[in-house]
Amino acid sequence: MGSSDRRTLVYLVRHGQTPLNESGVLRGLLDPSLDDVGHRQARRLGAVLGSRVLSAVVASPLRRARETAQPVADRAGREVATDRRLIDRDYGRWAGTRRESVVARWGSVDDAPGVEPLFVVRDRAVEGMADIAGRARGSAVVVVSHDAVNRQVLVAFDADLGDPEELPQENGCFNTLEWREGRWVVLGVNEFPAEP
Repeated sequence: MGSSDRRTLVYLVRHGQTPLNESGVLRGLLDPSLDDVGHRQARRLGAVLGSRVLSAVVASPLRRARETAQPVADRAGREVATDRRLIDRDYGRWAGTRRESVVARWGSVDDAPGVEPLFVVRDRAVEGMADIAGRARGSAVVVVSHDAVNRQVLVAFDADLGDPEELPQENGCFNTLEWREGRWVVLGVNEFPAEP
């Protein structure tokens, strides 16, 4: 088996837009559907990423991630698998609260009681990504998750990307990563499918 056989491409997607994305509240484990814009974003992702030869399409179990993954899976002739390690950050009782309100009370979202620590988000997501890439060895896979998760993963794989909070992860974007022999390389960040 040549080294090119062990090269795995992972397209790490942020789900499409939901009504909560426009509201400025912490979303976390809340489970809204995509809105009309989000469904359009998902269809564009499906047209571009689903046309690639994919061995798997894996999503966070939350509805917004599964709905984003479905057009990709349909186009690729795959089922959407879910992995709980890709789920959004748990904001506890602060889910549904405006970010500014939490920051005003606690100084930061990270300091609010009951919020999942970022290192836990990072560690579970990195473990999930390694497992997914290992199963997809030598092929390509689409992974659909959330901005808080994607930012942690990307910076874990490439510290030169800087502060995770400053890293752009817009709704309906994808990031291109390569996994080869247990080493990650980030090839592209916050990319968008071309408009039809």
